[in-house]
Amino acid sequence: MLRKKTSGVARRPQRTSLLSNISEKALDRRAFLRGSGLAIGGLAAIGATGGTVTRASAQQAVQGAVQTVKSVCTHCSVGCTVVAEVNNGVWVGQEPGWDSPFNLGSHCAKGASVREHAHGERRLKYPMKKEGGQWKRISWETAINEIGDGMMKIREESGPDSVYWLGSAKHSNEQAYLFRKFAAYWGTNNVDHQARICHSTTVAGVANTWGYGAMTNSYNDIHNSKAIFVIGGNPAEAHPVSLLHLLKAKEQNNAPLIVCDPRFTRTAAHADEYVRFRPGSDVALVWGILWHIFENSWEDKDFIRTRVWGMDEIRAEVARWTPEEVERVTGTPGSQLRRVAMTLANNRPGTVIWCMGGTQHTNGNNNTRAYCILQLALGNMGTSGGGTNIFRGHDNVQGATDLGVLADTLPGYYGLAPGSWAHWARVWEEDLDWLKDRFAVMEGADADGKDRMMMNFTGIPVSRWIDGVLEDRENLDQPDNTRAMVLWGHAPNSQTRQKEMKTAMEKLDMLVVVDPYPTVSAVLHDRTDGVYLLPAATQFETRGSVTASNRSLQWRDQVVAPLFESKPDHTILHMFAEKFGFADRMFRNIAVEDGEPNVEDTTREFNRGMWTIGYTGQSPERMKLHMENQHTFDRTTLRAVGGPADGDYYGMPWPCWGTPEMKHPGTANLYDLSLPVAEGGLTFRARFGVERDGQNLLAEGVYSAGSEIQDGYPEFTMAMLQELGWDKDLSGYERRAIEYVAGFRDQRPVAGEEEVGETSQQGEIPSDYNEKVGGVNWKTDLSGGIQRVAIAHGCAPFGNAKARAVVWTFPDPVPLHREPLYSNRRDLVADYPTYDDKKFWRVPTMYKSIQEKDFSEDYPIILTSGRLVEYEGGGDETRSNPWLAELQQDMFVEINPRDANNLGVRDGSQVWVEGPEGGKVKVMAMVTERVHSGVAFMPFHFGGHMEGVDLRDKYPDGADPYVLGESTNTAQTYGYDSVTQMQETKATLCKIWAA
Repeated sequence: MLRKKTSGVARRPQRTSLLSNISEKALDRRAFLRGSGLAIGGLAAIGATGGTVTRASAQQAVQGAVQTVKSVCTHCSVGCTVVAEVNNGVWVGQEPGWDSPFNLGSHCAKGASVREHAHGERRLKYPMKKEGGQWKRISWETAINEIGDGMMKIREESGPDSVYWLGSAKHSNEQAYLFRKFAAYWGTNNVDHQARICHSTTVAGVANTWGYGAMTNSYNDIHNSKAIFVIGGNPAEAHPVSLLHLLKAKEQNNAPLIVCDPRFTRTAAHADEYVRFRPGSDVALVWGILWHIFENSWEDKDFIRTRVWGMDEIRAEVARWTPEEVERVTGTPGSQLRRVAMTLANNRPGTVIWCMGGTQHTNGNNNTRAYCILQLALGNMGTSGGGTNIFRGHDNVQGATDLGVLADTLPGYYGLAPGSWAHWARVWEEDLDWLKDRFAVMEGADADGKDRMMMNFTGIPVSRWIDGVLEDRENLDQPDNTRAMVLWGHAPNSQTRQKEMKTAMEKLDMLVVVDPYPTVSAVLHDRTDGVYLLPAATQFETRGSVTASNRSLQWRDQVVAPLFESKPDHTILHMFAEKFGFADRMFRNIAVEDGEPNVEDTTREFNRGMWTIGYTGQSPERMKLHMENQHTFDRTTLRAVGGPADGDYYGMPWPCWGTPEMKHPGTANLYDLSLPVAEGGLTFRARFGVERDGQNLLAEGVYSAGSEIQDGYPEFTMAMLQELGWDKDLSGYERRAIEYVAGFRDQRPVAGEEEVGETSQQGEIPSDYNEKVGGVNWKTDLSGGIQRVAIAHGCAPFGNAKARAVVWTFPDPVPLHREPLYSNRRDLVADYPTYDDKKFWRVPTMYKSIQEKDFSEDYPIILTSGRLVEYEGGGDETRSNPWLAELQQDMFVEINPRDANNLGVRDGSQVWVEGPEGGKVKVMAMVTERVHSGVAFMPFHFGGHMEGVDLRDKYPDGADPYVLGESTNTAQTYGYDSVTQMQETKATLCKIWAA
């Protein structure tokens, strides 16, 4: 246990200030550091020099110069710039990025201590395997050979789907892209990452409402908000620097801050209106607000008429949610919700912010769509100061999602359809038939008796990987069980059902952990063999791009060379690809230098393929230019004012349309009609067709500024260009590229090559030419010509449609309140039941069969979970950081004083918390009114204890985190979203008693 070593009382320095001798000179800290070679501040600097400071000579200053390197914090999604100070290859100090428009010279506790993440002594230093119950050091060559041989044996016996490749939100964009490509070359869609358990319901709900499943505006654009509505999010602890942007709006606009949360959080402490409601009743709460908006005609009728489809069906559902019924379900008084509704109506534009408090539910997709519908009703979409500002959790969870580290899609959300694979095969210049042969085929396995092509079949999501191991083979929609698990940058204690996870880990043939830290994966199980730990380098030991929550791409420069025996993720991927025999194919267009794939080549490869979401314009050169010139970007609009990036939005937030040469500035605020598409304006995406039940799905009479089509229109295809007569604007290269995609050319044309020889149109035109060429669309045109021409005429490549409030492809087309599986309100279970059991994402999933059992008498308290400011994710790296570990040394449960007194529990005492599935944890009680009576809260960053047993001795020597504790997910229970398989962590039941 760490102890604070000072009393916290400020002491007078014993020596004169370090800068006193040069106080007359105009030197800032960084200039001083460069000149002196000293990169450690304050009292620590005195200690570093042996307690004596002497004047440095000019010659000494030159020899000891400190290099500054820009990187990006590896914790939450704000994207704060870290300026590392490096001396002779050693990272000796750091500063926040004062020029960064995101953090503006600020850091939270986690960001201020990231140097320790790279230099930490608790890191995994070399490859290891468990043999005979003991950790044994091995070489990289031995590790890759043994793991590879074992996986090839499993592949031969059970097929490629029996090896699960679990990726990470900690990958750079380039590493994430290569990870998904690697899984494709291995031959499986059993690949996923943390986004499944944090924001997959956001992506599904938001993308199916207006087109893209991402944050619509930005942290900075909140400066323009006249009202801020936070639900299921706690920025003050989860994304502390983001709170600066909220408070700026609160101060400069007098914007009311409304925080809706079952728990009084540190964010709620800043609120003008705190709304407490029962966990799991988000839809009822939002419908309760909308009831007052509709009842008083406060909605934006013109916006709804021109840009929204299906609001009448929403009105019908909302009409059922009278103030009395809302209070019965949520516990929130109708009078308060009327006040909230009036505040939102009178202070427009307002923004809606949410995080995992809204997503991690069995009906999480309903929650996220309800939040979107609230903004549509108020007309707060597509406007500065409005939008849905969805705060992502990890530094590159947005980018890793965009790059396709998911079980249901390829990079860029192309999906898994045959056309999607054909597109990426063209990008990779790969033989599509060879790729197909890498995947398994289940003969006659589909319901219609046809063969099941696993290449086109959604994989098992990470939330359910344990069921891939434990479920009977005949109940799985894949050839065999999962037999090998690769946890690459993933903390398993962030997932529910820990006791079953332990069993699954022990049943595997092989468990492989790739991480800078060993994680709970090293100790959760009782395996004696078949476990490998591979030391990955941190993101500070490599370079590449990372995507912040607002969709901006930033470039990280390498701070230091990989420490110990660690290797960057993309280097390790190359080692595995060589072992499996497909490295030459996978990296055919990516240079490999001393075993490391070139990062910039990788960026350019995904630039050539990700047309869907506009990851095509952000070349390495443009990203580096932005990082070098951060000071030229406006702190609110994010647009460069002069300088070499003049007119660009910082980080070129996607979509950044066309090729890098097109110089699209990026799109700061999605769906904003007031700007031309060429300058970052956008419509709602036409991805749901043009008509539904005889009703028009396209926008009516509204369009982007400068659009030559002054009404709604479908997505652009070559046929549409031909019909409009705009195909004549295509260059020869662009036309040849379109013909190549359509199958009328064997070779992909090269931009800039001399235009000689006949085109297909000049020679004999095949009878199916127009049909096939006309079918090439803005997503599959490898030249970007269709996008370029559409934008030149003022149009959005993806069309101009209405947002849809009703998603007819989802289990609940209109979002409904459904009671959690483990609910203590049996009266509400009868009125608002869950779904029937079903099989999807390859695994059987229970709903009704759990909810029909009443656990509330034995487990009367609602259990929810969340974050702390000191730690992040599963907590392994932050609990291994001494500066953070000192701040929070105990795992705890928050209990209301009434409950504590009734249970005979005192503040600071040890208690047991048990869930209805039998998992229990021993933690410290924090008696507080932050939680309401009947509700308990636990943070989810802890691990290393299991049901009262300390597992420290199971870690490799020297790699155990400073702070260990129980995982709340040992007591958390079964429950998964009806669309995405997001885990339920915010509304289950528990019982508590004194230990």
